[in-house]
Amino acid sequence: MDEALRQKNRRLTIKLLLMVAAATGFAFALVPFYDLLCKVTGLNGKTGGTVQVAQAAKVDIGRWVTVEFTSTVMPGMSWEFRPAQTRMRVHPGETARISYLAKNPTNQTMAGQAVPSVSPGWTAQHFNKIECFCFQRQELKPGEVREMPLVFFVSPELPADVQEISLSYTLFPVSG
Repeated sequence: MDEALRQKNRRLTIKLLLMVAAATGFAFALVPFYDLLCKVTGLNGKTGGTVQVAQAAKVDIGRWVTVEFTSTVMPGMSWEFRPAQTRMRVHPGETARISYLAKNPTNQTMAGQAVPSVSPGWTAQHFNKIECFCFQRQELKPGEVREMPLVFFVSPELPADVQEISLSYTLFPVSG
């Protein structure tokens, strides 16, 4: 091969390696970008983190909002996982408490992480968790049953035409 062709191949190889590095960096940047986008816009029903009880001080006793609770267990996670009750009526701004029940029917210790989603998605910005089992991974020993609390309030700023919100938790297996 002549020297000119080697130089072209070398430049092409460098360009391709730079493209691979840029694509990898872009892929890693997508996750925090997506999380930020969901947090700002309320897309995908992602709720924020913990809030303080003082933020729930203004209760709108003139109306009710029905919160529906559901759960899903992902493949690879053998737990039984469900809300203790499937519906609850709350006044916007009122602090409420519900529990999800989890049972590990296997003969080995397993860990899981619950990921919340609120529907309609844009209402997630009005659903505030004060205490939630979803803030950390949960580990259950073989046969262990656990009641996992959720303390929340629906913001009084929720538009008056919204009378129902769904909160769903998806339970994923966690290893390590």
